[in-house]
Amino acid sequence: MNIKLTVEYDGTNYHGWQVQPNGDTIQAALERALSVFFAVPIRITGSGRTDAGVHALGQVANFHIDKTFERHRLLRGLNALTPPDITVKDAVAVADAFDARRDARARIYQYRILNRSTPSPFYRHRAWHLHERLDLEAMRAAIPHLIGEHDFTSFRAAGCDAEHAVRRVYQSSLEKRGDLLLYTIEATAFLRHMVRNIIGTLAEVGQGMRRGQSFATVLAMRDRNEAGATAPAHGLYLIEVKY
Repeated sequence: MNIKLTVEYDGTNYHGWQVQPNGDTIQAALERALSVFFAVPIRITGSGRTDAGVHALGQVANFHIDKTFERHRLLRGLNALTPPDITVKDAVAVADAFDARRDARARIYQYRILNRSTPSPFYRHRAWHLHERLDLEAMRAAIPHLIGEHDFTSFRAAGCDAEHAVRRVYQSSLEKRGDLLLYTIEATAFLRHMVRNIIGTLAEVGQGMRRGQSFATVLAMRDRNEAGATAPAHGLYLIEVKY
């Protein structure tokens, strides 16, 4: 059987999604739980890698197993075997050929900024605190430049192993919810630190350090030095993976 998992996690205490030799990861924690539950070694494929400190509301993974299971027992068992900052929200049997990474057609990320004069203990690991009041209208004028198919080299981190930097962005929006600013972006796929580099540049627009029109110029330059600093990982959430 090929099983598709939908997973939610707080990435604060992990070295990202992918198994690493020097620290615990989300993938490693899930594989340990699955291996205990099924009493055989299990390896899973994730829809994509999230960095250390990044959270997820809808990460997707799959694995193959030759044992039958009852869905409610699997969910209950996995959530008893995983740490409290990881939750398996769903587990369903899918076509044998399904691959959580290769079959993904789009991914939605959200970045959260706490924009008020004082920090919050509740958001210290879940939003980037910027005390200076940001210009929302200027920021909203900047983000439509990202929609469509572009070369995102300017927002690509060093060491990114993607074959090319061309990505298609389907939506790019900014919402204010109390003291929180929620930036949502949907694209075919993302480069390493792409969203965080976009946010770092967008924050400079909100602070009056650059004009919104500069986003078009930054894209056209295809030079990482033209974009802003990389925003912290703890404000970033993988919201959904579409198939």
